[in-house]
Amino acid sequence: MDDLAGDTGWRGSREGWLQAAYEALIDGGVDSVKIMTLAARLKLSRTSFYWFFKDRADVLDALRARWVEATTVPLVSACREYAESGPEAMLNLLASFLSGRFDARFEFAARSWGLQDAAMAAAVGAADAERLDALAAMLGRWGHDAQDADVRARTVYLVQIGYISMRSDEPLETRLSRIPNYVEIYTGKRPAPREMARFRARLGLEP
Repeated sequence: MDDLAGDTGWRGSREGWLQAAYEALIDGGVDSVKIMTLAARLKLSRTSFYWFFKDRADVLDALRARWVEATTVPLVSACREYAESGPEAMLNLLASFLSGRFDARFEFAARSWGLQDAAMAAAVGAADAERLDALAAMLGRWGHDAQDADVRARTVYLVQIGYISMRSDEPLETRLSRIPNYVEIYTGKRPAPREMARFRARLGLEP
């Protein structure tokens, strides 16, 4: 089967089928991730699917793993990035959301999926715990005691997930204007102008 995964002939490819499943999930929820629907998206035969996945459950498992890579991995990585101060460490995290490294659409779809499926709900719960642990550890490295780090981590996380769950369409510059205040609430300190300049540069914006 591994040899077939790279097949890019008329059957498509494993990544192509998985991308179609991702797009179906984003567009219509987990109920839209059906073999016939994916085949129609790709203009391929239904039987081609079985060269790459055993069944629908198999492609859902692959989607779940891809969701972790597109959300939890970049968040945890951002929490471990180099920073000169606690506020800049928090800016690193916020940049992961605003730059698109954290796939917010995938997160929204995954949480909706979890409302219908116990296995996905468990995966979401495990991701929440891992992300909160990473946030609390980051805050702990900058001098917050365990209780304070836990509460601040939850404040950060619930706000960010709230933005996603509410599908906030707040203009980018409006949100950016609030970032120094958010960082002060999250860490107890306001970011320095040079830190905000670096933050904006990471997002490809003028200082």
